[in-house]
Amino acid sequence: MKPLLFAAALFYLLPGAANELHTAVAELNLTVEQRLQQSAFELKRINLEIDYISRQLVVETNNQTIIQYLKANELLRLKKKRLLAELQFDISKIRYLKGVQIIRLLYEKVLSLDHHFASVRTLGEIHKISNPTQYAEYQKLRDYISSKRDKKNNVDLSTVLATNPLVSLVNTFTNMISSNLNKEEKEKELANIECILDFTLRMQNDLNTIYFETAYLTTSNSRIKQEIEVLFKDYTKPVNYSETLEKCRANDDWDTLTQKMEEYLGKMKSAQGSAQYKMQVNIEFPVDRLLQFINQYNVFIDQGGKFYEKFRIILNSYENAQRCETKLPSEFQKMRADIDVAINKFNVAYKPVEINGSKMKEILYGLNEFE
Repeated sequence: MKPLLFAAALFYLLPGAANELHTAVAELNLTVEQRLQQSAFELKRINLEIDYISRQLVVETNNQTIIQYLKANELLRLKKKRLLAELQFDISKIRYLKGVQIIRLLYEKVLSLDHHFASVRTLGEIHKISNPTQYAEYQKLRDYISSKRDKKNNVDLSTVLATNPLVSLVNTFTNMISSNLNKEEKEKELANIECILDFTLRMQNDLNTIYFETAYLTTSNSRIKQEIEVLFKDYTKPVNYSETLEKCRANDDWDTLTQKMEEYLGKMKSAQGSAQYKMQVNIEFPVDRLLQFINQYNVFIDQGGKFYEKFRIILNSYENAQRCETKLPSEFQKMRADIDVAINKFNVAYKPVEINGSKMKEILYGLNEFE
């Protein structure tokens, strides 16, 4: 008999699951593990008896004895079939329970992502740090030059154009050239805003890219959230549980779901033939769909991590960051810190390492050495 890999897998519990599910799976783990050990010895004994009978049938010549051997052999095979069917029933049960745990765990991660994206920089905030017209120093310079300008030749910008960075800059520098400021005064005023102008003109497009790509990730996460809610609905439909994932979580209704599953599996165990097979397919198919969703979620998390790695490269690419450090907006420094935190979360907190790898396969597919 090969090592009982599935028995080892049964002790694997997902952190973060509801207490009711945790307790139910822990108890089922122990029960099934004990049964697996007992069944291992029982199957070994049955196989040895079947082998013995097979050898005796080769040499036996008495018809009556041959008939007795054949009857005993058939009884042993039926006993083995029933034993394997009971084990498969327990495997289906553990797969389903652990699948519910995985959905609960992933949903918490998706909600965490929702919170994360709700706290990222808005378009207004991005506009504030990427547009020189939003800086007090620039406004002060523009007002100062306006007071020194030649009113006969200068043109006042409209409210819309005054907030356009390129138009405003052209207008401000044109007015500066035609103003009655001397060279030293012009250089002094420019020195006060040179870092602001350099930063905003170099980084404006990059900051807008960060905003729109973050908006894309936010939309993708909303789709992931919708899909896991649909998955939960399909997952619990066979056991006649009708509450949504959101309500189940809000009402801590996991115990009711576990009870519904117990009732369904009880009916499945007492069913016969094609009816039993259909019930088993109905409860196994959603677990396979869950595996597909896990792969989809992993792809999204990997994609998100790569996006934020790109954002970090973009923000670190500002070549005058050290020279202009004291002049840069505090929001820019906070954005850099937030992106570092986000990268760590995408690599650790949001990534479901608890359910990836060989353990996930053992749990979701109930690997065992009896088949």
